[in-house]
Amino acid sequence: MAVNIPSGLLEACVVLGPSSDSLKDLCQAQQQGKETKHWPLEAEVLQVHAPPFVSKETDVDGHGPAFSRVPKRRSFLKKKRERPAVSSSNGTKTTTDSTASRADDLSVPKDIDLIALPQLCFPGGMVLATESQEDSYHFLVFTDVFGNQTHGVVVQYCKSLQFSLDGETYQNGHRSSKPQRLYTTYAICVISKYPYYNALRDCLSSFLVQLKPCRMDDFEERVKEFSAKLALVPIPPPGQLQVVFSLKPLQIVLPPREHMDRPVVDLDLHLPFLCFRPEQILQVICGILTEQRVVFLSSDWARLSLVAECFMFYIHPLHWQHPFVPVLSRQMLDFLMAPTAYLMGCHVQHFEEVAAETEDLILIHIDSGTVSSSCAADLPDMPLFATECFKMRAEGLQLNYDLEVCQRGSSTDVNELRARRRQWQRKLNSDILNVTLELIVNIFRDVHDHLNYEHRVFNSEEFLRSQESANQPFYKKVLDTHIFHSFLRERLNRKMDAFTRMEINTRSEAYRMRTMSDSPRRPITQETPRKHAGPENRLNKRLGMSLPNLVDDHTLSGPIRQLSLMKSPLADKATLSSGFKLPSKSVKTFKLPEFPPPLAFHYVQKYYVDLINLLSDVIATTNPQDSSLLARYYYLRGLVGSVAGKRLEALVDFQNLNRTDTDIFPVELVTAVVDSLQVSERAVADRRPDLKRLISQVKKSTEQARLEDGGSVKKFELPRTHMLLEDFVQRVQESGIVKDQGAITRLFEALTVGQQKQVDPEVFRIFYTIWKETEAEAQEVDLPASVLERLDTLERVYKLSSSVKTSHGVGKIAMTERRLFLLTEGRPGYVEVAKFRDIEEVKISSAPFLLLRIPSLKIKTSRRRETFEANLKSECDLWHLMIKEMWAGRKMADEHK
Repeated sequence: MAVNIPSGLLEACVVLGPSSDSLKDLCQAQQQGKETKHWPLEAEVLQVHAPPFVSKETDVDGHGPAFSRVPKRRSFLKKKRERPAVSSSNGTKTTTDSTASRADDLSVPKDIDLIALPQLCFPGGMVLATESQEDSYHFLVFTDVFGNQTHGVVVQYCKSLQFSLDGETYQNGHRSSKPQRLYTTYAICVISKYPYYNALRDCLSSFLVQLKPCRMDDFEERVKEFSAKLALVPIPPPGQLQVVFSLKPLQIVLPPREHMDRPVVDLDLHLPFLCFRPEQILQVICGILTEQRVVFLSSDWARLSLVAECFMFYIHPLHWQHPFVPVLSRQMLDFLMAPTAYLMGCHVQHFEEVAAETEDLILIHIDSGTVSSSCAADLPDMPLFATECFKMRAEGLQLNYDLEVCQRGSSTDVNELRARRRQWQRKLNSDILNVTLELIVNIFRDVHDHLNYEHRVFNSEEFLRSQESANQPFYKKVLDTHIFHSFLRERLNRKMDAFTRMEINTRSEAYRMRTMSDSPRRPITQETPRKHAGPENRLNKRLGMSLPNLVDDHTLSGPIRQLSLMKSPLADKATLSSGFKLPSKSVKTFKLPEFPPPLAFHYVQKYYVDLINLLSDVIATTNPQDSSLLARYYYLRGLVGSVAGKRLEALVDFQNLNRTDTDIFPVELVTAVVDSLQVSERAVADRRPDLKRLISQVKKSTEQARLEDGGSVKKFELPRTHMLLEDFVQRVQESGIVKDQGAITRLFEALTVGQQKQVDPEVFRIFYTIWKETEAEAQEVDLPASVLERLDTLERVYKLSSSVKTSHGVGKIAMTERRLFLLTEGRPGYVEVAKFRDIEEVKISSAPFLLLRIPSLKIKTSRRRETFEANLKSECDLWHLMIKEMWAGRKMADEHK
């Protein structure tokens, strides 16, 4: 079975709706004749669907089952709750007591926070209505401690509810032949590793057409089939090959990444240009580059994520490395009090409260197109040449689609209309990316002149002195940021990304513009020793960016170029209109076959066979001279083959890909396929020189990682009879729970009750099961290398909280056997909270924010004056108990030393 084979488009599909407790209270209110029009409802997770959806007990012909990917999972246990009988709009009655009372152990991909998901899917809360509401969509972004992002698209749709008690329909406390019709919202959230916002919205739009008329008895099966279909869709490789599939009534398009170093662009990048003037867009970019605390506000939840994501594309190849939460529900507004830089979004109704309660914020009002600051927040002016060039380029963008198609005739084919719009949007997105990339290049072009590649040195003092005095406040702030530090490291690594390509292609033109300028900038003084005049001209040493030149007599000399391609900020538009543009290649389309019944193994396998055969036919008819397109087809066929279990055929495709285009060679995928080879398959591969050479190449880069994963797992058999102390000690030591005799003895005393000093096998089974689940959860915690360096060799993480706001920023609290520390979100970071032996006091408190009182945990230590506080909310009691137990255990251990 293949390990870590990439999944398809879908990571998980989650259905959310009103909780059973809320419906029970509503049902009782209906019976008592209370007003229920605006009855508050609490949302909960109702269903979770995640691949693999089909499996086979035994392999056939040496091939593993489809969806052979085996990701790390964690369990989602649906609680047993009683619910009233609920009728859908089509009159089909379901008794939720029978459906929800089952303890369904659902497989959930890791890093999906089901606890916070209801708040994110219903950020405005749930209420009842007497009229059906229009479907609404919004978008989510989830970020783990490594900075890796997962993306979600949510649709909220209305369903009518009727309540039956004892077989009778009630309205206002009386039997009614015509029951009152109430509507509430349900949500479907499609989660993917890839930011296909438009495509996933189209998928949900098509699915709702089929879902709304279906009976409640078929609801869960329909959602599962929809999820399984999306899991069959392969992701296109970087380049000019897009994947299209049919999800009636729409054709869904998955655009490819343009380059390996660029993310997928599947949203309308011109949205900020419709909301803001170029001056305001530059202010937002300035706030991001200087790592301010940025808050987007809008009355439309969808705009928050889409506009925020657009700005992430605008600063590419720089990457935001702090918390990024574009949608905050009301219960999450305490995140805005975090003392670190962040980029978040909330509803505009909280504008005044947020501006008044929180300092140093850059407030971006999307609906009104304004950018303001609260209290002491300040934005420096960006370099004039770069901003003037950006504004003039922006004026040349064609942002109105109606003007583009006014000369065309009407089309009766909806898919043709959508294809026209996509083609226009793709060109506009490309133009916008060129304009924003040129802005970034113009801002940081001179960085190249102050790099010492041999000794990996950036002379920040000389760089600042070379800038005009009006631009120095901006650069002083930017140079001391993590976002610039990462960018600088990539420059010293000579990374060939979009920035480097544009900088090289415009370098000669920049020289020419400098010589034509009426007032060229003062050149750098040559043969002058580099001196660090004072702290105002130095970077933060923690980032390690401002270093002295290691060779005193060697200067980073060279002609100075203008920040912009234009000769002056007053240059005419004709001069600017010929700005450099990245070449745009035509996109080829590959259409997937029609989906089979996605929950039957043999149909899914046949689908993969048909897909591979279709790709083979396309490869056979493609011009051999078009090596770039052939490489994309090889990539796609190899990917499908690896998922379908045809591993040797997939390796052959990857070998062909390696010969045609090494830029898109998927090292991690090929490594996973090689590791999944069976003995017979490996023997065949070793007899083929081409495959043996390919395996040798990928093994060299993964040998160390493979050695680290080589730990053995003990097999353990649960006891079937009562155990005395001696037998219990042996069982516990064999299980690997603990080896210390004293600890086992105390555990024995805890598990025995009364005079009979024996442990019941059922009690041991329950204890062992809970311990294994806790261990599995702890082992799934992946820590960045910078965090591992702070921990002792044998130290392990036993508990990790959900993302919370603390006095040290937003992140997740981790507990080891020795200490508590904070894993900061966005940019991976470590902040030590306390060692257990240093704790003086632990207590539960509440943190005020606006009209809310948020449960928080306060920890006072002997080594710090300030008290650490974390808004743990529903987890507060659990963490309070765990920390007190660990604190008491450490005190006892120290006293007995």
